[in-house]
Amino acid sequence: MARQPLPPFSADTAAQKVRLAEDAWNSRNPEQVALAYTADSQWRNRDCFISGRSQIVAFLTDKWSVELEYRLIKELWAYAGNRIAVRFAYEWHDAKGQWFRSYGNENWEFDEEGLMRLRIASINDVPIRDHERKYHWSLGRRPDEHPGLSDLGL
Repeated sequence: MARQPLPPFSADTAAQKVRLAEDAWNSRNPEQVALAYTADSQWRNRDCFISGRSQIVAFLTDKWSVELEYRLIKELWAYAGNRIAVRFAYEWHDAKGQWFRSYGNENWEFDEEGLMRLRIASINDVPIRDHERKYHWSLGRRPDEHPGLSDLGL
């Protein structure tokens, strides 16, 4: 089951892969997101070590039960061959209504079918006030006309 675009990546196909990942994560659908990863994909997400699609689904289900109204923007940082590096920021609030902006970097490695086999993520959470929020689109895919990270000064 190939997931276009396939490696080796160009600037255009790497940027396309990043946007497709952003769109999937903004769906907040763990089963849909997990399909972009190999069956034995390995993750390091903060202090969690995750192996395989079933653990990815469980992790994301838990994540989005805590990180409410999650909205994400990813930006291509670098690419070479079958690897892509991205930076990202997402906004969410907890059950008490406290908003956060979470900043991070990810390193991705893909197999020949375009499925991600390795994901290494480092993430920091910063509490923000409601008036500091920058992501106000309706839940789901970020509209094409919405500014990206660099445009927002993030």
